[in-house]
Amino acid sequence: MRRFRTIARLALVAATLLLAACASAPDRAAGPPIDLARYMGRWYVIAHVPYFTDRGHVAARNEYTLRSDGRVGIRYFYRTGFSQPEKLLEASATVQDGSGNRDWKVWFYKVVPANYRVLEVAADDSWALIDSPGRDLAWVFARSPVMDDAQYQDLLQRLRGHGINADKLWRVPQVREQVGQLGFDRPNDP
Repeated sequence: MRRFRTIARLALVAATLLLAACASAPDRAAGPPIDLARYMGRWYVIAHVPYFTDRGHVAARNEYTLRSDGRVGIRYFYRTGFSQPEKLLEASATVQDGSGNRDWKVWFYKVVPANYRVLEVAADDSWALIDSPGRDLAWVFARSPVMDDAQYQDLLQRLRGHGINADKLWRVPQVREQVGQLGFDRPNDP
């Protein structure tokens, strides 16, 4: 009987800790579903937690298109320096059912999977916040290539509200004048 009480207490403590953790975790799918048709088009990469494959990129942007097979076509354009030629990486994504169009499974080279989550999109469709489910990668997208500092700082706060360490984000130079400015990533090929 004593052993049963100890196990019951431990189970109660574990359940309480689990409920507290769930209650304190940010609701990552809050808000209305993402309108996929509106989300399609060109998004400039304003900032990111750089992954080894996209460090040092400049003039980076994603272009999304809805395909006839229901998947999303993704074209990532970038340069390794402003005097370098534009490069292209193509991928496709499947939007996960029941996620409000927020959770995507992205396939690079048709065999390398990655997860992508749309956290927020501005009501006027001017910016979007994206992360990976582990919160180790994050992006700030915008429809315009340059974002003012006040808007950028506001979006960093929003990312923090989603549990992202926004201190790890680097701004992506979209115009040559941004190279060398505080907080901007350095091009691979200056």
